[in-house]
Amino acid sequence: MNRSKFRVQRMNAMVLASDIGTYDVESKVHPGNGEFLMNVAIGTPPNQFSAIMDTGSDLVWTQCKPCEECFDQSTPIFDPSQSSTYSKMSCSNDLCQALPSSTCQDGCQYMYTYGDYSSTQGILATETFTFGGSDKVSVPNIGFGCGADNEGNGFNQGAGLIGLGRGPLSLVSQLGEPKFSYCLTSIDGSKTSTLLMGSLANANSTLSSSNSKANNVMTTPLLHNPSHPSFYYLNLEGISVGSTRLPIKKDLFALSEDGSVGMIIDSGTTITYLEESAFDQVKKAFTSQMNLPLDDSGSAGLDLCFKMAKDTKSMDVPKFVFHFKEADLDLPSENYMIGDSDMGILCLAMGKSSGMSIFGNVQQQNMMVVHDLAKDTLSFVPTQCDAL
Repeated sequence: MNRSKFRVQRMNAMVLASDIGTYDVESKVHPGNGEFLMNVAIGTPPNQFSAIMDTGSDLVWTQCKPCEECFDQSTPIFDPSQSSTYSKMSCSNDLCQALPSSTCQDGCQYMYTYGDYSSTQGILATETFTFGGSDKVSVPNIGFGCGADNEGNGFNQGAGLIGLGRGPLSLVSQLGEPKFSYCLTSIDGSKTSTLLMGSLANANSTLSSSNSKANNVMTTPLLHNPSHPSFYYLNLEGISVGSTRLPIKKDLFALSEDGSVGMIIDSGTTITYLEESAFDQVKKAFTSQMNLPLDDSGSAGLDLCFKMAKDTKSMDVPKFVFHFKEADLDLPSENYMIGDSDMGILCLAMGKSSGMSIFGNVQQQNMMVVHDLAKDTLSFVPTQCDAL
């Protein structure tokens, strides 16, 4: 929760192609501690590792030997000297030029920071990445950060990060595939699902999946923000709690010219953050509709919590609907309420933001999320993700 809070604060404070052909990619995705990770292999011969899947950033990177400052990871740290396909990137390369911060010293040296104040620093290089699935696919010459100085308390779940944003450094842009999809299992579970790119995302879209409710496909436009071209912006028009549509101004989440307002969808942020005045209305509505006393101990680190009996197995809660343009997303309760029977507490898995709003990964559980960049749309399809 702390990482997510720092992330949304930093995103509010921020005011940022390689031609390698096209490929169909499939990767297993599994839940971590507040994030989701995808499986990938790097180098020749390939070295397996998992990395945080992040639609809110662009850079693809992993830890590399020799490390100056590296966190502990469960798989061996990548040694570029042992790969026949590793190559440092020149400073004149377009991807080096796309970095928000770089220097030219023995190749393209990068420094990349995230919204929670974590960072990676090292050299930009190219390498062969191998993705799993029924048929393994190896993609040469992917630009990535070979990180020798990496700091962040959430990184040690894996061995790096795969940026899936809209910028030229991201895996999406480098693969040149205009469509990708992912399906996130329960964040507190242990089962896996998949990320798909290219024609696989089309062929396996949940329109034809037996685990999905094809008649419940909800599609909304993706918006562009010149101030933050890497983010996937959504047009949120309103919110309902219970049977009441809240009196939120329709333009409250509209993009501003300076990019300081609007809503993005982000797989790397745990909970949803709403603009402060909108969250205050949500909080007021929930408080009035819940038949439980407030818990103001702050023990859960969330803005709105209720006390409940420790032996409670289930609880009726008001329904929650996000009214996106052309798509009303009625969330299942597990996608917005977090309970801990041992603590005797039930909390709304959302927080407030002073500006930018973020649709987080808790709200995306058991949804097939399809990004179609050719049509500039994003689709939600209720899906049992662990059955894919």
